[in-house]
Amino acid sequence: MNVTVIGAGLAGSECAWQLAKRGIQVTLCEMKPQKTTPAHSTPYFAELCCSNSLRSDQLENAVGLLKEELRRMESLILSCADATRVEAGGALAVDRNGFAALVTQRLRSHPAITVVEEEVTEIPAGEVVIASGPLTSDALADRLQALLGKASALHFYDAAAPLVSAESVDMDKAWMGSRYDKGTADYVNCPMDQAEYDAFWQALTTAEEAPVHGFEDSKVFEGCMPVEVMARRGHDTLLHGPMKSRGLDDPRTGRWPYAVVQLRKDNAEGSVYNLVGFQTHLRFPEQKRVFSMIPALHDAEFLRYGVMHRNTFLDSPRLLDRYYRLRREPRISFAGQMTGVEGYVESAASGFLVGVETARRLRGMSPVDFPQETAVGALGLYISDPSITAFQPMNINFGIMPPLDHRVKGKRNKNAELSARSLAIIAQIREEVLL
Repeated sequence: MNVTVIGAGLAGSECAWQLAKRGIQVTLCEMKPQKTTPAHSTPYFAELCCSNSLRSDQLENAVGLLKEELRRMESLILSCADATRVEAGGALAVDRNGFAALVTQRLRSHPAITVVEEEVTEIPAGEVVIASGPLTSDALADRLQALLGKASALHFYDAAAPLVSAESVDMDKAWMGSRYDKGTADYVNCPMDQAEYDAFWQALTTAEEAPVHGFEDSKVFEGCMPVEVMARRGHDTLLHGPMKSRGLDDPRTGRWPYAVVQLRKDNAEGSVYNLVGFQTHLRFPEQKRVFSMIPALHDAEFLRYGVMHRNTFLDSPRLLDRYYRLRREPRISFAGQMTGVEGYVESAASGFLVGVETARRLRGMSPVDFPQETAVGALGLYISDPSITAFQPMNINFGIMPPLDHRVKGKRNKNAELSARSLAIIAQIREEVLL
């Protein structure tokens, strides 16, 4: 029994691992390093192209629940993320290169996985999982369009934030701390007063953007909105988004500043930081000019400028079942962002489910029932729901899971009970999942 997995991103890597650990031979096809995309810069599998954060690690948050489900079911991605984490308050952030290198090492050393470093231009015969991601090469994208029909592929634009060297940050104009002192003091907080913010906002909204073919603000995914697009929505929009100061007491004044830009560690050494929420597609010189107006970054060394690229996703409710299989040709499955799950952890979760269920099917076993009460199950049911008429990428959230059958006071308490319900189900089916 052999399965071809196309793409060694988060979803493809997780899928290949789950297949291999269940005795399925895997051919893992990855076009790097022979061919790269505008968003990739290393030869590693599971390269993180945008933020180095896998978001909240708290069970009162849906993505925190999804991570815990995957941990308890022996996810490769979560194991590697936990092993390479850097402090980020209540979030799970990782050493970007250390994480990807560890995933790569584990996959390359598994005896059931054969890595083929070449671009796939045709859909292979036999069992295949297409996890080529939102930056699928043109040749394969053409084959998929021929297979699925032109109306079945949609797209939006995604953006990455700049990285700066830690030593170039002026710490006389910044301080270390986390919002509401939650966790350890993991963020560099760069405050701005009202006059500084006003000048920065004016410069940001009028800065020159890099050309992106076919770009329209309306096609930007809300979860990765370029900061300049967000700023154009109104003077105060950033103050309620990536520059909100709520819960950040400036130790020099004891008060919340007018605005704050947060920097988060991008590697374990703490030598590289990213501008949290500052995804952008401004021209590189404009990024340096405008972002250097942040007082603590007046002499910042930019190690990587923000970039923007097109992301492609499928009209999955019309095409896929709850196990991410192509309804009309079940030997073909899809995984990752191209299915309409949005986010690192969500991509890994889709690869996990595809790997588990493909292995079970090939071994003559019935599917595991991941109900909608679990985060893994809720995602699969969301992307395959034919009643959705205007399909858009979705991060995991409690809104796509059934409500509790009783009232609970307080949102955090309610979310905690939703997580407890899910994890109780995972505990019941875990042994079956791991078979």
